Amino acid sequence: MAEKLKIISLGGLNEIGKNLTVYEYGGDMIVVDVGMGFPDDDMYGIDVVIPDFTYLIKNKDRLRAIFLTHGHEDHIGSLPYLLRDVQAPIYATRMTAGLVKLKLEEHRLLDKTKLITCECGEVVKAGKFSVEFIHANHSIADAVCFAVKCGAGTCVHTGDFKIDPTPVSGGMIDLARLGQLGKEGVLALLCDSTNVERPGFTKSERCVGASFDALFRGCDQRIIVTTFASNVDRIQQIIDVAARYGRKVAVTGRSMENAMKVSTELGYMTVPDGTLVDLAHIKSLPKNKICIITTGSQGETMSALTRMAYSTHKQVDIQAGDRVIISASAIPGNENAIGNVVNELYRKDAEVVNEREASLHVSGHACQEELKIIHALVKPKFFIPVHGEQRMLKVHAKLAQQMGMDPKNIVISDVGKVIELTPGSARINGTVPAGRVFVDGYGVGDVGSVVLRDRKHLAEDGMIVVVVSMSGEDGSVVSGPDIITRGFVYVKESEGLMEELRRVAVRALENCQRDCCTDWAAIKSEIKGDLSNFLYKKTKRNPMILPVIMEV
Repeated sequence: MAEKLKIISLGGLNEIGKNLTVYEYGGDMIVVDVGMGFPDDDMYGIDVVIPDFTYLIKNKDRLRAIFLTHGHEDHIGSLPYLLRDVQAPIYATRMTAGLVKLKLEEHRLLDKTKLITCECGEVVKAGKFSVEFIHANHSIADAVCFAVKCGAGTCVHTGDFKIDPTPVSGGMIDLARLGQLGKEGVLALLCDSTNVERPGFTKSERCVGASFDALFRGCDQRIIVTTFASNVDRIQQIIDVAARYGRKVAVTGRSMENAMKVSTELGYMTVPDGTLVDLAHIKSLPKNKICIITTGSQGETMSALTRMAYSTHKQVDIQAGDRVIISASAIPGNENAIGNVVNELYRKDAEVVNEREASLHVSGHACQEELKIIHALVKPKFFIPVHGEQRMLKVHAKLAQQMGMDPKNIVISDVGKVIELTPGSARINGTVPAGRVFVDGYGVGDVGSVVLRDRKHLAEDGMIVVVVSMSGEDGSVVSGPDIITRGFVYVKESEGLMEELRRVAVRALENCQRDCCTDWAAIKSEIKGDLSNFLYKKTKRNPMILPVIMEV
């Protein structure tokens, strides 16, 4: 029997973000990307969502290396959490390695981690695997695809990509190498599905520069631009056009400052002499000589643009006439937050220009025609759509069929499922532990579904605490019951209801005493049940009810 290649996604399937793919062959394992996801609206208090690393921790002795396609958070964000329990060398391109270094320094893990920088075209040996770095285009510099080779065959793992014939820097995606691999024979293609629902081609990043030029030309007001901090080519274009029209550039927002620091140090960004100024110095400049580049394109609560809009930024306040350019599209789920910030900007009489009014943003992901080109070049035997929600994976599977692929050779998997590949077969066989782990502050995984359900309950219906002091000798009521509420009703305006609640609690206690019940748990249950029934009939609400019995 030929050795099987196993491919397991611990994230990135039936979801956007949290990308993590495990390759296993001959007792060795490698991991491609260790990303994080962002919490849904109903995940109260959760900061980030990371993959379940149980399987990797259990098999850490077999893990030979971690490979990173690019430096976005949904591909590198979970690294610090994995590296607490697992040690393996990390291979990445220069820009990605620079961003990872910052992240590991923050978590005090850099000294313990082996971070190795690779160039496109380089091949890395890791156990029974060899991994080739192939240049790709994306909305961040230094993105790559991987050709993962082992005894079972070659897999092409695209990561996030698009085909950009006129990129701002770095050259076009290496289609020639992908075509060459296709001629040599590719066992499986794992391909980005994020934009598969969009027909045609994704526009080139360079077309955004012309839009910036038109907005800067002849503008007498202060210009504030917000975009994704990781999009170095976009920031470069903003700096170039600002310099062209004699504007000084100031940067605000921690992630923006970090991205610029890494990209300028590594030579991915060139700032004309005398263009960059400290934010504290802009007040002394005339309005038509100022350009501020800021974070906050997604309406994040603590971002620099949001703080400017709500007048809580220490150095910049939005003034009437400011031209605010939003050079980003809304990530699904962020529309309301962005809308609130935009409304606040309008309230301050700023001029807001977004990507709907001008070509101010292009996607970093391939649309249908680009995906078809990749399929045609790579000519895989088997196809595994990745990086997308269920509908995207299904649409991508249909696109592969249009390209002539046998439906039996397409595997739509799910997080935790094990795909087994041999040179002649592909099937799902078994599962491994997988899912979402919630990070809240310093706590990792200590907030589970039960805690989240309680938080949701508290957020929607509030809480009532019933405090009773009872004698430990005979079970008689010494004092109370006292009723305390939070998030349910305003007590001063609902004294009648509060008195009724107290009476219901007293009756519940009397019933327990009549039945000679001295079991505190049973008494709590009686109080909770009676109050819950009464409140639902009276108010049609279900607040969380917490009876507290103090023994005296």
